[in-house]
Amino acid sequence: MNALRKIAVLAALGLAATSASAAVDDDMKALAAKSGCLTCHSIEHGNPGPNGMAPIGPAWQDVAKMYKGKPGADTFLTRVVLEGSNPYGSHWKDQVSGLAMPPNKVAIKEADAKKLVKWILTLSPK
Repeated sequence: MNALRKIAVLAALGLAATSASAAVDDDMKALAAKSGCLTCHSIEHGNPGPNGMAPIGPAWQDVAKMYKGKPGADTFLTRVVLEGSNPYGSHWKDQVSGLAMPPNKVAIKEADAKKLVKWILTLSPK
């Protein structure tokens, strides 16, 4: 009976973690939509851009894959969100139709950008 109780507790904890994760996903998706991020970016890899062109910006699953395990990735990407990126140094060349990330300080607060970037870096391809 003790083993059965342990299994039930572990199952409940797993369900609670899944629910918490889904709530964070929903919060971050709402923040991204409110901040205009989803105009150029998708979450999942492989989504086309407007009129069948390459997407404007990289999918966030691709961003997470590129920056996985890189020290300082969250700080760097937060700065890109707030200040924009250099159109001459794009490492997404030939993968996206946009030339550079525009600065987004007017649409998102730094604290929210940090939270969003940390969440993006947890994404993995489905």
